[in-house]
Amino acid sequence: MITLSLAEIAEIVGGRMHDIPDASAEVTGPVVRDSREAGPGSLFVAFVGERVDGHDFAAQVVEAGAAAVLGSRPVGVPAIVVEDVQAALGALARHVVRRLGTTLVALTGSAGKTSTKDLIAQVLSRKAPTVFTPGSMNNEVGLPLTALTATDETKFLVLEMGARGIGHIRYLCELTPPRIGLVLNVGSAHIGEFGGREQIAQAKGELVEALPPAEEGGTAILNADDPLVRAMASRTKAKVILFGESGEADVRAENVRLTDTGQPSFSLHTPSGASDVTMRLYGEHHVSNALAAAAVAHELGMSADEIATALSEAGSLSRWRMEVTERPDGVTVVNDAYNANPESMKAALRALVAMGKGRRTWAVLGKMAELGDEALAEHDAVGRLAVRLNVSKLVAVGGREAQWLQLGAYNEGSWGEESVHVSDAQAAVDLLRSELRPGDVVLVKASRSVGLESVATALLETGAEGEVAAR
Repeated sequence: MITLSLAEIAEIVGGRMHDIPDASAEVTGPVVRDSREAGPGSLFVAFVGERVDGHDFAAQVVEAGAAAVLGSRPVGVPAIVVEDVQAALGALARHVVRRLGTTLVALTGSAGKTSTKDLIAQVLSRKAPTVFTPGSMNNEVGLPLTALTATDETKFLVLEMGARGIGHIRYLCELTPPRIGLVLNVGSAHIGEFGGREQIAQAKGELVEALPPAEEGGTAILNADDPLVRAMASRTKAKVILFGESGEADVRAENVRLTDTGQPSFSLHTPSGASDVTMRLYGEHHVSNALAAAAVAHELGMSADEIATALSEAGSLSRWRMEVTERPDGVTVVNDAYNANPESMKAALRALVAMGKGRRTWAVLGKMAELGDEALAEHDAVGRLAVRLNVSKLVAVGGREAQWLQLGAYNEGSWGEESVHVSDAQAAVDLLRSELRPGDVVLVKASRSVGLESVATALLETGAEGEVAAR
């Protein structure tokens, strides 16, 4: 973060200083909420959680070198006390972002946010110093913490924005006002909480409504292939750039194909020229993500050749998202277990099939959470798709939702050994260890709450003959 005195921070957040011997003392390190990350010159933000009260670690972080604690009560060490710690953190982020004047790029969507954010960051970092959301820290706490890592050298700030209801993205945009807003898609993720796709579109579109007008540099980047996203053009006064495979898209892909290993290749077309891209990531769904990143980079002055080179060399920065690892015995494990929704689940299945040409393919799938009344139909549809794509074997893991996955496969014609239901992750591991053969490809995917990453981890810890597998 930029250097600020404790007195300045107290004024910015509307707080009271307690046990601070020198109000001119400066915060020169990061703003953190994890006491283990506190160090010299840092500011520790003390939240009261369901299990842990951050205030209990106040003495520990100051001993580690923290300049002060930002909390909701005095703690016997230097502290800035406020009524609402989350609001204070947001106010501090808003002040820092405005003072820096960095170009802020915000993105949202039902699927692909984190992968696209990682692509944007890798492309823009070739042009100038770039700070971006680590992992999926895209909520009211993670977003300001990310923004506060920007410094005077930061040229681009790329922030992922998540939402679980109407008004969430509007609030995030108030904390960190974007100049460029990107909406990827409107899908079924969290549909149980929103109530329908139209409500999801209403929430996601709050991003383009928050943009400055075109004459002030505001730019909305919208998916031309998603009607609900494309319709958001009427909700903004910013300049609109369309991306997609549609012929009307300003930034588009032509001649899309997959390599023999399942990696997308295409011709990238931008208003400034065209260039070929072959990605290191797996699955055709990354084409749309790449086009979104390309549209941002084009708006910020990068050439088609520069963008294509960066996209071709970009990798995955966030764990458990189509992580592809080959064991010594030739079994390929695809760990995509960070999260799941109907769109990402179907994309992962198609990627599995593309990667597994001529090989046996396994889809180890679990519950997709927060689908509400659509849960039965969506799990049934994924099970059916696994059969239509000719996945060699579906392993449905867990309770009711997993049974719906297998039921969909059964109703689509999987009557033999092509699908099986197991009770938990350990049962899936036992099954796979007994039946995997060299050359098989295994996809592991479910919502984060299911914890199926343990299946991928177990498969990678031991090879087919029990030997430790090196990554």
